[in-house]
Amino acid sequence: MPSSALSLPIHTKRLLLRNYEPDDLESIFDYYSDPDVCRFLLSEPYSLDDARDVVDLRCRWTDPTKPGDSLALVVEINDFVVGDLTLKLRGEKSSIGELGWCFHPAHSGRGLATEAGSAMLALAFEHFGMHRVIAQMDARNTASARLCERLGMTREAHHRQDWWNKGEWTDTYVYAMLANDETAC
Repeated sequence: MPSSALSLPIHTKRLLLRNYEPDDLESIFDYYSDPDVCRFLLSEPYSLDDARDVVDLRCRWTDPTKPGDSLALVVEINDFVVGDLTLKLRGEKSSIGELGWCFHPAHSGRGLATEAGSAMLALAFEHFGMHRVIAQMDARNTASARLCERLGMTREAHHRQDWWNKGEWTDTYVYAMLANDETAC
């Protein structure tokens, strides 16, 4: 059963996960404007206006209550934004969530995405009472696939050339975790 009030921010061993704030614009623009970061995302590298629009939107993604709503959190270490996570409520009665993330490449290889992703999965299962959480990605995004595996998610599908993105057909991996999986938080 879902809890009543969402208690933020979330503190992990090293990280702070909190709602977006307008002051996050420069930090978000810094990594979302990088072509290498956006290579496997659905968007092109952000302009400053794109980043402003996204931050404005995600500042409102704070209290999801029904299918289609999202929660967006910024990930900080020592007061520095290193990435962000989203959890979209899907499925009947918001019983399914879709997890997404993006992290600044300067902070890769330190387990920060794993630590943040674990906290978001715990929130999905424990606070929202979700039955299932999925993550979908371009199949060439091996870093995200490895992250899913470190989180204990299972690759359930490899859809061949199912998405037209940036002028080409791309494959999609679908990973998932169930609330009752041994590896679930």
